Amino acid sequence: MKRRLSKECEDSTSSCEGQTVSYKRPKQPSEDFGDLQSNWVRLPQEILLHIFQYLPLLDRAFASQVCHNWNHAFHMPELWRCFEFELNQPATSYLKATHPDLIKQIIKRHSNHLQYVSFKVDSSTESAETACDILSQLVNCSLKTLGLISTARPSFMELPKSHFISALTVVFVNSKSLSSLKIDDTPVDDPSLKVLVANNSDTLKLLKMSSCPHVSPAGILCVADQCHGLRELALNYHLLSDELLLALSSEKHVHLEHLRIDVVSENPGQQFHTIKKSSWDAMVRHSPKFNLVMYFFLYEDEFGPFFRDEIPVTHLYFGRSVSKEVLGRVGMNCPRLVELVVCANGLRPLDEELIRIAERCQFLSAIGLGECEVSCSAFVEFVKMCGRRLSQLSIMEEVLIPDHKYGLDEIHWEVSRHLGRVWFPDMMPTW
Repeated sequence: MKRRLSKECEDSTSSCEGQTVSYKRPKQPSEDFGDLQSNWVRLPQEILLHIFQYLPLLDRAFASQVCHNWNHAFHMPELWRCFEFELNQPATSYLKATHPDLIKQIIKRHSNHLQYVSFKVDSSTESAETACDILSQLVNCSLKTLGLISTARPSFMELPKSHFISALTVVFVNSKSLSSLKIDDTPVDDPSLKVLVANNSDTLKLLKMSSCPHVSPAGILCVADQCHGLRELALNYHLLSDELLLALSSEKHVHLEHLRIDVVSENPGQQFHTIKKSSWDAMVRHSPKFNLVMYFFLYEDEFGPFFRDEIPVTHLYFGRSVSKEVLGRVGMNCPRLVELVVCANGLRPLDEELIRIAERCQFLSAIGLGECEVSCSAFVEFVKMCGRRLSQLSIMEEVLIPDHKYGLDEIHWEVSRHLGRVWFPDMMPTW
């Protein structure tokens, strides 16, 4: 068969040996790339928006330089509803800060689009001042959530109180629908909380303000009296009062879901007030499913007022050494306990205390023990009594003391049998 192609046959239809054959010149790679590029440029805004939402901010900024269409997508309001300002000084942090030019652009073009905003600052006062400067310019904002986060020491506390309050008040006044506010370790005070309540009482659901020394029990009570939609609240123990619990238990309030209390000793020998059992009972009646989370950072001689009466704590963390006596009172008076973490106890075995907790705390499902001692037999008995509801069991190997019945080689088999899954004690790294 004759196979002869002339140049005239390319990209045309010709007759060869009586048959009609079509020949098409293949596309060059550069032509394919051009078509592909053209297709990407013509992507609908809805698809571009969906793609941009998954890109890190820096990649999104680079993508915005591709063409006019992509640059327009970069500035779509939907992409600026949620933003985290990272404010770090090169001399004090290895993290990369939000570029000043981007901050100016956000304030100029997107401040009225911001809804979910957080400020993450390092330990420098300069970073905290920058955060306040940005806050004071958000006069057109309508935030729903605001978080002020210090990644190291609380740098907001280093600012002049008036400067911080002035900046925060701008947001409180202009945002009429704040639902979530995290202002731990800041110089917020009672008057600024009144401004918050006056403008956002119908919408505020979450308030976290631990370590705010300028707030008094009367200040937080004002929030509880007016913000009837509160579902989560976190504060220091010195702000907790019978009046506050009763206010949160009133018929006007929705059911509280989480109450976190930090019990922190500022000075050895500090005195702590007592909360009445009747006030806790009122809370349980009003919000029977609420979680009471308590973090204790006390010295051993400061636990006097605690766990003398029944308390509805569900999650209990001891960050410092706690005595056998206190743990014994926990077993007697914390029937709603779900999680218990003990960082340190001393050199006296906690056998009786653990058994009592297993007997009385019928909802316990997670426990962690650090620098403590428990005999292997008592530990096996504890696990046997709690059964398979123990979903979290974190016990350092050094905690378990071999006895006449069990050694470290046998205990994991016995514990695994009662848990219904394979379990081993945690081991200290050897590096």
